[in-house]
Amino acid sequence: MLEKEMIEFATQFDPQRFHIDPDAAAQTVYGGLIASGWHTGSLMMRLSADYFLGESSLGAAGASELSWPAPVRAGDTLTLQIEVLSMRESNSRPNLGFLELAMELVNQNDETVIRVVPTMLIAKRQVTD
Repeated sequence: MLEKEMIEFATQFDPQRFHIDPDAAAQTVYGGLIASGWHTGSLMMRLSADYFLGESSLGAAGASELSWPAPVRAGDTLTLQIEVLSMRESNSRPNLGFLELAMELVNQNDETVIRVVPTMLIAKRQVTD
C-alpha cells in the first residue's frame, strides 16, 4: 500500500485527518497515517475480481459481517484469502446459486486487516447429457 494512494483515496472519499494528514494522524490513537477502511475494501474487491470471481459472478446479495481488525499502513503488503463457507441453490430461480464466503485481506505480519462475509449470487452451469 502506497502512502500517496492512501491519501488520494481518502481525500476524495473518506477525508478524516488520520487518513489524509500524516502530522495530524501522528497525534491520534493510530500514531500515524492509516488507510481508509473503504480503500481497503475497494482493494479487496479488485483482487477478488482479478483472481477469484469469474463470468458466473452476478454480484452480492449482502454481507453478514464487515470488520477492520487492524489498520493498514503505508508499505503494507496485502494478500487476499477466501474460504467458501456454504453454498446452496436458489429455491425460486433454478439457474442461480448462492455462495457464502469468508474473505480476508492479511498483511505481511499475517494480521487480518479486513474481513467480509458476503453472500454471492452465482450463475449455475447448464448440465448436458
